[in-house]
Amino acid sequence: MVLMLLLLFILTFWMPLWAQENYEIQVYPYETVETGRTMIELHSNLTVQGSRKIEAGVRPTEHAWHETIEITHGFTPWFETALYIFTSADPGYGWNWVGDHIRPRFRVPESWKWPVGISLSQEIGYQRRVYSPDTWTWEIRPIVDKKQGRLYWSFNPTLARAIHGENSKRGFEFSPNFKLGYDITRKITGGFEYYGALGPVTGFDPLRDQQQQLFPTIDLNLSPNWEVNLGVGLGVTQGTDHLIVKMILGYRFKI
Repeated sequence: MVLMLLLLFILTFWMPLWAQENYEIQVYPYETVETGRTMIELHSNLTVQGSRKIEAGVRPTEHAWHETIEITHGFTPWFETALYIFTSADPGYGWNWVGDHIRPRFRVPESWKWPVGISLSQEIGYQRRVYSPDTWTWEIRPIVDKKQGRLYWSFNPTLARAIHGENSKRGFEFSPNFKLGYDITRKITGGFEYYGALGPVTGFDPLRDQQQQLFPTIDLNLSPNWEVNLGVGLGVTQGTDHLIVKMILGYRFKI
């Protein structure tokens, strides 16, 4: 029933969108992968309709299907490291490797008994020029979250910058992400996620050039080892994709 409603929602709001790269669309929780365990996630994102021609040397995104493999290992109770492998299946170009990122993350131990969960991740990596005007990027992502009964929220006030590429002179840009969830049942959590890219911290871009997206989402709590997230993204500004479909499927195991 939930999947049928999600499909109905997609068909109801099917609309054009502007080009935007989307490989890993996720609001991070504060927790890290347990010591000695590994989590493998598959991020699947479909751009329903996008650019139809090469723009600034970047390939069109019309009907692009992005598959990202994320491998995260917990080294201590408060430290993990993740590796991302980005791929894209584009009409006319086939399935290609896009780039790789690495992401170390630290968190405040639970033994400190802080009122909210706090962690900090840094992500640095490379993406091919035909997929992005910036080939090397760096992201600093503070993470604050809280679980209160059936209600959960997480805020990621992210700072990101291009190290090499056309936007390297823009400095750090502010990209806030937010997630709100409510446990409908023990197995199903409904809610929404917000993703923004507002522009340089020294002066935000005009609203029409900002990226602002809202994702109604469903999380399936099948077991402590599994992660399942489904969402449909709706853009609310001119510079944003107006419709993206995403799925995250993850599994934890000991290694």
